[in-house]
Amino acid sequence: MNKKLRLSIRTRHIVEGYSFISLWIFGFFLFLAVPLGRSFYYSLQTLEPSPDGLKATYVGLLHYRSAFTTDVHFLPLMQQTMTTMLTQVPLILIFSMLSALMLNRHGIGRGLFRSIFFLPVIIASGAVLRELLEQGAARLPIFVQDGLYMKLMTFIPEAILEPLLEYADSLTLVMWDSGVQILIFLAGLQTISPILYEAAHMDGATKWEAFWKITFPMIMPMILVNTLFSIVNSFTKADNQIMNHLMNVVFRSNNYGYGSAMGWLYFIFVFIVLGVVFFLFRRSMSAAEGRA
Repeated sequence: MNKKLRLSIRTRHIVEGYSFISLWIFGFFLFLAVPLGRSFYYSLQTLEPSPDGLKATYVGLLHYRSAFTTDVHFLPLMQQTMTTMLTQVPLILIFSMLSALMLNRHGIGRGLFRSIFFLPVIIASGAVLRELLEQGAARLPIFVQDGLYMKLMTFIPEAILEPLLEYADSLTLVMWDSGVQILIFLAGLQTISPILYEAAHMDGATKWEAFWKITFPMIMPMILVNTLFSIVNSFTKADNQIMNHLMNVVFRSNNYGYGSAMGWLYFIFVFIVLGVVFFLFRRSMSAAEGRA
């Protein structure tokens, strides 16, 4: 008599998880594995045009060293990209969480407002977003019109006013980049059982206490997903200066070897940042569940 194959709950969860990402794994090996391998090969070569095509000459880690020693733009642009990410990602997370909390409440026109918040994800992306940024659509002209900046300097020190105006000037991009995060937070909020809030209310908990004791811990996985998504989006969006520099090196200067090396350095940098964020969230979630 054949015995049925019995799997533990953990094994079933692992099998289900890999079944969900199996299509992505198949697509990776089918479409991305070869280009990635070639780009790493090109990063170790100097490619020069010849009658038979591009001629590759092995140079080892020369291009990687050039990024830190010869290219005067690479390190400053990396620092600028990191600074932009550290300033915009927290604003995006806070704005998207507050918007999701408001949109999760029952009210007239809730579906309409959800569509309005998600609309920039469809419209302001790719080449359209690049064109809008070049036209200054993402900046607030109120601070440069009517001498408002000079008037504010009479009340606020310049050292404090300039960072405040930079944050205010980035609010448009923050709202444009929050559509996906709002939907993810909404999905997380709708999985929380109303019974938990009823029990907390009967025990005398305020709405502020219910948020920190129920809502925030329950949507912690969504905060992790949104943080990772926002970081990746910040590192790859149309106004990212290091991406523009890489495109200029490859497509305008036709320096494919150095462009590939710079791309791999940028990939390693982004991978390290995501690893640190994932490690910090993993520790915090484990501590909240009493396992650490």
